[in-house]
Amino acid sequence: MNKTKKRIAALVLLAALVVVFFLVYRHFSPRPQAGSKHVSVEVVDAEGASKVYETATDAEFLSGVMDELAASTDFSYEGTDSEYGLMITHVNGLRADYVEDGAYWAIYVNGAYGEYGADSQPVTDGDAYSFVYESAN
Repeated sequence: MNKTKKRIAALVLLAALVVVFFLVYRHFSPRPQAGSKHVSVEVVDAEGASKVYETATDAEFLSGVMDELAASTDFSYEGTDSEYGLMITHVNGLRADYVEDGAYWAIYVNGAYGEYGADSQPVTDGDAYSFVYESAN
């Protein structure tokens, strides 16, 4: 009986130590800084007029930055999901429809034509992203 009491006391002590270590870790663990990546997003419309949005973000992909900008600025976009990812149809109210008028929203990353769609384009600190209205006609 005495051994059982000692085992129970040891288990209670062990459980208490685990809880204390967890609370200490949680209290003193490093916290991520909000907005650790600083990026710019430029919108170039059909006439070549440009508007630039500067933001700090923790978004992993460009579509996350777009969502954040839409929630906090006058930036807006619409799109549809396709087998290739997010197909952007409107940016800041301007529609680009390749089937109808041969226009589309091109994504540029640091001045180079983007290799990914908005929902798969990784966001890197210091990068400049552009949505440019382009016409194939």
